[in-house]
Amino acid sequence: MGAGHDTVAAELVRRAGERGDTAQVVDVLALLPYGLGTVLRRFYRGSVRHFPWAYAALYRLFLRPGPGRRPSGTPLARLAGSRLRELAERTGADVVVPVFHLGAQLTGHLRARGLLPVPSVVLVIDFEVHRQWLHPGNDHCLCLTEDAARRVRTSTGRPASACGPLVAPGFLAGTPDVPGAAAWRDLFDRLGPGRPAVVLSAGAWGVGSRLDTTVRLLAEHGFLPVVLCGDNQRLRRVLSGTPGVLALGWVTDMPGLLHAARALIDNAAGQTAVQALAAGLPVVGHRPIPGHGADGVRRMAELGVSEAAEDGDALLRALRRLTAPGPARRRRIAAGRALFTEQPDPLTALTGAADAARARLRQ
Repeated sequence: MGAGHDTVAAELVRRAGERGDTAQVVDVLALLPYGLGTVLRRFYRGSVRHFPWAYAALYRLFLRPGPGRRPSGTPLARLAGSRLRELAERTGADVVVPVFHLGAQLTGHLRARGLLPVPSVVLVIDFEVHRQWLHPGNDHCLCLTEDAARRVRTSTGRPASACGPLVAPGFLAGTPDVPGAAAWRDLFDRLGPGRPAVVLSAGAWGVGSRLDTTVRLLAEHGFLPVVLCGDNQRLRRVLSGTPGVLALGWVTDMPGLLHAARALIDNAAGQTAVQALAAGLPVVGHRPIPGHGADGVRRMAELGVSEAAEDGDALLRALRRLTAPGPARRRRIAAGRALFTEQPDPLTALTGAADAARARLRQ
């Protein structure tokens, strides 16, 4: 659906290739028949952009974690079953790795019925593990945190462990001479000399609540708002008319941008937030999109890797504290960095989980 899933899949393929393995990315929506994948993507994009209340209702019905019986995504996912089975057989795959919850429902369904002969290891890329990530047919779930893995084990009764986030090497804090960072800093200094550059992420689709209000507040209180508008050209045109604001379209140099900024304002707890944590950038959640965005922002704050600002005053207080040198900034950066330094490498964890699943099958 969003670009975050694609980014994770691409990095997994890159790492596998670097190690001498072969990996292939397959869009589960493209496996659905009758153009259903395109319909789903357009519906989700339109509802999040224009009717967030509709997506919030669907999230409560289908996805929100918690007890009680609710509709599952399995009936939809199983429509792609024959195509995935054919693909796994044709490529001689050793493991199938869903990085999107509909894919997890599909592989879980196939594995539970003995229709997929190779292990399925789910790479859960959300901080809040909603119920559509969970299917007891999958062999293993890899999660961003041990807290998430524990909740998966409780819900499914199946193996789950933490491996930390998956990001490209250029994002990692401590990377020497990140290409592009100096050019971004020069741009920030020209546009807002003395103003800390604060990145606002609106995702690949340029989705957010009252972004114009937020950027005006930041510009009026001594910050340089740098807005990632994704492919939403209308949003970029609107925000470009606000004095003291840098509105960007699709950015290809995200490592350089994040290494040059002082903080990230996040509304979805998605891949941009993870990349910011990797780059040593404090993250503040503010005005999250409904559903998984709001739950993810709250969970990140509960874990101590970010802060959540309920209103404009709280946002300003957090940014003043976290953009200035000092212990508060250092503590927040260290908490985010621990996700990457204190957990196993995701690819190693993934192949290890697949090997363990095959060993269990032979017993």
